[in-house]
Amino acid sequence: MALSSPRLGAALGKPVRLTLRGGAFQGVLQYLSPDRRLFLRTVKNLETGRSTPGVKLFFEHEIASVEVLDELDSGNGAAMLTECTSDAEGNGNKGADTGQADHSPWSSPGVFPESQPRALNSLKYSLSEKEEEKVEYTVIDCFPQKFGPAVLHLKQQRVVSVVGEGVNLCRHGKLSWLQIATKSRIFLFDIFLLGPQAFKNGLQMVLEDKNILKVIHDCRWISDCLFHQYSVLLCNVFDTQVADVLQFSMATGGYFPHRVCTLQECLMQHLKIPSKWDALMKCRQEVASENPDIWFLRPFPPSLLQALALKAMYLLMVHSSLMDNLMSDLTAVVNDYLNAYRNGSGDHLRSTKPTCRELPKELRQLASDQKLRREKAVKDYRMNEDGLLIRPAMKINEKNGPQKDGAHRDDRDCLPPNEAVPRTSFNNQDLLCQ
Repeated sequence: MALSSPRLGAALGKPVRLTLRGGAFQGVLQYLSPDRRLFLRTVKNLETGRSTPGVKLFFEHEIASVEVLDELDSGNGAAMLTECTSDAEGNGNKGADTGQADHSPWSSPGVFPESQPRALNSLKYSLSEKEEEKVEYTVIDCFPQKFGPAVLHLKQQRVVSVVGEGVNLCRHGKLSWLQIATKSRIFLFDIFLLGPQAFKNGLQMVLEDKNILKVIHDCRWISDCLFHQYSVLLCNVFDTQVADVLQFSMATGGYFPHRVCTLQECLMQHLKIPSKWDALMKCRQEVASENPDIWFLRPFPPSLLQALALKAMYLLMVHSSLMDNLMSDLTAVVNDYLNAYRNGSGDHLRSTKPTCRELPKELRQLASDQKLRREKAVKDYRMNEDGLLIRPAMKINEKNGPQKDGAHRDDRDCLPPNEAVPRTSFNNQDLLCQ
């Protein structure tokens, strides 16, 4: 069956009544997808009288007719736009076979609710040329052309970053975007348009693959959302929020911070992200807080797409930095182990038994280093009543980049001054070679 009226595109943003094969609904037409799906907001079931919050999806094969209304809850239709009739009845969509599909209303962009233009115009999505960082990304919003190759690429990876965006991201919320970045590609999966089929068609296999490391910041929320809404059981996850706390504890000789870091703070702390990233994040947060439903508007603002892509890209990079920090003690002690015997005379080796279990001096030195770190941490940080070090929030100086508030110290500043740790690269370049 086919919706054939060219006037359907003009109904974007207007109240419409849908007559289905088994019911009737009315609402505001928000979006027409290229694969012939209708998205309505402020939806009301005319048979039961019940209203549905958010956005509701209708498929072409369900729709018998679409009628434009003068206003919501009005029984007066301004015009009957189109009717669905089967090809067997001799009224197929000839335009699809004559190359006219590009001009059909289904290829039209979505529409913003009335309150959105003011919100969008009040903010500067486009940063200045000096501030904006361009990054290439691919939006996956349909299955045939782009979805399959993207999933195939992801299946070949060893490490990817995963970020979810939406409203109240948990079992009670709604996921709109799923960003997945590899070393060479960034994919923005439009879950709002793709629906649960996106996970059934391949994303679930990627997210549940034990051979693919998923880098996520605070995986608790997205894990709950994916499991309860899409039956996806995340596994093999490197959580950058957890890793940041462990790195802080290592750098302070065993102390823990009184709070965890946001992703933005984590990026500034470990990657020294400049102020342009903060500008993008502030833009995103301001828009989302003003109207969370913006995550479900289509077309999505290009500058926010850039922010989504940058977030996934930087998250993958911070994994490498955190791995370097977490492995630094191991790397240093192993380096001392390598030189322990070979750089000496070797005379004492004649009387040394390989089976000796006494703790070597190289590992004892690590205990001494940790004591020095604790002493330095007590001087650099205040401590709360629970014995946790108070970790002040980082402030942003737009000209000079991230600054530290008050007595805050970089976590790595707690290392003793004379401890020049030779760090072998543990940024998993071999894992990111795909």
